[in-house]
Order: sequence, then C-alpha cells, then structure tokens
Amino acid sequence: MLIGLAACGGNPGGSSPPSADPASDKLAQIQARGTLVGYAELDYPPQSIRVEGAARPTDTKCLANQLTGPEATGFDIETHKLIATDLGVEPCFVSPQFSEITAGSWGDRWDIAYASGAINANRMEVLWMTQPYYYIPQVFLVGDDSPYHVPADLNGKTIGTCTSCTVEAYLQGTLIIPGVELDQKVEDPVLAGYETEFPGIDALAAGDIDAFLVAEPVAMEAIAEGRPLRILEESAFSMYPSGFVDKGSGLSVRAFFERVNEIMEVAHADGRMKALSMEWFGTDYTNSAGEFDLELLEQDPE
Repeated sequence: MLIGLAACGGNPGGSSPPSADPASDKLAQIQARGTLVGYAELDYPPQSIRVEGAARPTDTKCLANQLTGPEATGFDIETHKLIATDLGVEPCFVSPQFSEITAGSWGDRWDIAYASGAINANRMEVLWMTQPYYYIPQVFLVGDDSPYHVPADLNGKTIGTCTSCTVEAYLQGTLIIPGVELDQKVEDPVLAGYETEFPGIDALAAGDIDAFLVAEPVAMEAIAEGRPLRILEESAFSMYPSGFVDKGSGLSVRAFFERVNEIMEVAHADGRMKALSMEWFGTDYTNSAGEFDLELLEQDPE
C-alpha cells in the first residue's frame, strides 16, 4: 500500500496549478518552475545514456547547465521523464557524482534521483525512498577464464563495487533492506571501490581484481560490448531501486513525495513500467517493485 495515495488528488496523467507556496513547497515549486530536475550518469547503459548530437529544444525551461529530455535516454532517464510527464512539466537533468546523490543535503539543486540506487536503511537516514520502480538481481562478474564458479569461490578475493552503492554495503555486511532477507555469500572479501561501475568492470577485464558485483543488466551490457567476462550463475541478492528525495530539502516534500508514489503506482498498474523494462532490458524487472509495500519503511515526510 502506498502512503497517502490520494493525498494530492488529480489526474495521474495531467497537471494542476500550484496549490501551495512555491517558496516553501517542493511540488508547488516544480509546478511553478515547469521543470522536474533529476540525475543522469550518462555512461551507465542501459539505464542512463547521453544522446550524442541531440538538439536542445529552443523553448526549453531547463537551465543552461542542465540537460534537456532529448539529450539523455535509458531506463532510469525514461522513468524520470514518465514522472515529469504525469506532473505536466519538462524533464531536466544534472550530473553530480553518485556519492553526492546518496549523501543527501542537495541544496534543492535537483528534485529527485532515479539512479538505480536501491532502498537500504543507511540511505534512509538522509533520503526519502519512493515506490520502487524495478527489482533487480545483483550478480558477480568474473573473467571468462577464471576458476570461480560459485560465490563462495570468491571468499577472501578482491571484489570491485561502485562506492556508496548498495552492493558495497552488502559485501561489508552492513546492508539492511526492509522486507528483504539477505544471505552473505562471500566471506572476508577485499573491497575495491570505483566511482562508477564501468571503470571497475574494465579493471576486472584487465585482471586487476578478481570479480565485480553489479546489477544484472549492467553485467550483461559489459559482456555484450565484448569484454571477456562471464556471470556466476548464483546471484548475490536482489534489490529495489527507488526514486530518492532529499530529507535535507529546504522545502516541504510531502505533497511531492505522495504525488510521485501515486504516479508510480499507476505506471506499474497500467503497464508503462513493464514496457520500459522490456524496451531497455528485454525482460520485465518491474513486477515485484509494483507489489512492494512502501509502508514497511515507516516514512513520514514533512
């Protein structure tokens, strides 16, 4: 069940005039500004990709230091665009470091982040977690000629992850995902951190580390691009990526949070999220995300 499903009312496919003061309310600010500003990593296919040569709309409301909708695509990007469309505003994007996203205290420089970042207890200290938009296995990549076949073969080995990522916390043994049971499948790993996934995957391909823990679609993309790698058959765990909203916003985010959850529930129910997953991944990773009970997180945005 979603929190406050009908709190904002209105048509999920439409927009309405600001109902509060844009100087104090995030949803009203977005509606008055006419843009929804989100996160784009741009080198993270198939979730987030720059569209080379794309033209900026001449009538864009996005700021000069923000990308417009045509300039980026991918599963995460198109999810952000879906939310913007249903809010009746233009999607815009910025590209801070992912660690800035997970640290919170954004200073209202962007509104929400669809960054394939998952719900976990540590992040909930600084971020509100919206209804998950997909549910994704996390897998171990190894060299195609490596001697490793099951996760336990990686005990004590050097495993790469993106820093500040849920997979890093999993290997550290500190990860808590409300509603999900976790099994630590690798003992005493030596962690190697990378700001984003693909530099770490390249390090694995070069033989600098023993394995890399990453979302299944990213692993499959790395192999499809020709890297000499393979995926261990047994996954580590699965997680629920969510839209992140800053707890440190200087504005009230309650109405915005509830409206985003309403839109995402409808997008799961009417098949739009499934269609995006099929387009970008060739399979449906969204079903379990639509069934996730957000009330498990006991959030109460102000």
